[in-house]
Amino acid sequence: METERYPTGLIVGRFDPPHLGHSHMIDWANERTDRLVVYVNSSFARDTVPGELRATWLAESHPGVEVRVVRHSLATDWNDEDLWNRWIELFRSHWPYEGGPQAVFSSDDYVSGIARRLGADAVSVDPDRSAVPITATQIRDEPAAHLDKVAPPVRQWIESNWL
Repeated sequence: METERYPTGLIVGRFDPPHLGHSHMIDWANERTDRLVVYVNSSFARDTVPGELRATWLAESHPGVEVRVVRHSLATDWNDEDLWNRWIELFRSHWPYEGGPQAVFSSDDYVSGIARRLGADAVSVDPDRSAVPITATQIRDEPAAHLDKVAPPVRQWIESNWL
């Protein structure tokens, strides 16, 4: 089955740290959009790796994609509609094009909530993480065990800062 192509697409995540599963998702979404934007959520209270650095790594790895740091101090309680409204307002304020995205891509369940509120299609990308079986949480919990799942600049940073 052929996947639909979209004029614009959005990926939202922490990417803390970015790993090869994130790259798989970005590449997959980029092949299906004319213009893809990646939001790197950055919260000083939660960041393990600085948001600007994560965005730089992603932009260097995916030169055809627009990567933007989205700084915030918002919680992530997806049962709170007022909080959802604040997230969507934040996302809209960083959107670089006329209108909103036509598709929102993610491996996580929250993609449907973001997409619906932005008036976009929710597109799930490898939710079982079978293409690259890793999560950022696993890397944060055991960085030395997962160095093969990150790009060389991320690996160098992890080796210098976490090991």
